Amino acid sequence: MTILETATSRRTTRKYKQDPVSEDDIRYVLETIRQSPSGSNAQPWQVIIVDDLEVKKAIREASEEGEMAFYESISPERRKGYNAKGLSPSKPLLTEAPVLLVVLGDTTAPNYKPSVWVSIGFAILASEERGLSTVTYTPSDPVLVTVALSAPEGYLVEAILPLGYSDDPKPKEPRKPVEKFTQWNKGGHNSH
Repeated sequence: MTILETATSRRTTRKYKQDPVSEDDIRYVLETIRQSPSGSNAQPWQVIIVDDLEVKKAIREASEEGEMAFYESISPERRKGYNAKGLSPSKPLLTEAPVLLVVLGDTTAPNYKPSVWVSIGFAILASEERGLSTVTYTPSDPVLVTVALSAPEGYLVEAILPLGYSDDPKPKEPRKPVEKFTQWNKGGHNSH
């Protein structure tokens, strides 16, 4: 598949089969992360591979604690919008997915965040190429998850990528046409 075909077939998955993910597929995703570009080639990321149920439970508990606080802080209208999309503070995907890739950023590296997020994009496409499904879960309180994982000092959880085979019947959500999000040369000019 081309990159465009891979990106087009990719869809968000929040429900997973219990089929194991091979170490070869995990290694492929990690090698793809390794090849992603980063500012000054700092490669300011660490990935914690989690397949132990007790560790996944700790991650889920920390994540849900942060989500509860977040949901309490938002407006009822926003909460209603999340609920309409099937989103809630409950994160069963964190214990149901066979593997979690927890991507951390080195907060001591200059401008680490953009580099880490490029690596996450590479990981998502590599997962799809291997027939695996994922979703980019960003904890509302990443510090809680970072502490639950005893992450190295100076690192902060940026995203958790549940990894497995989809058991989610939900179709891919529609994408905006290119013309809706592009301009030529300056903002506000849609013609070329």
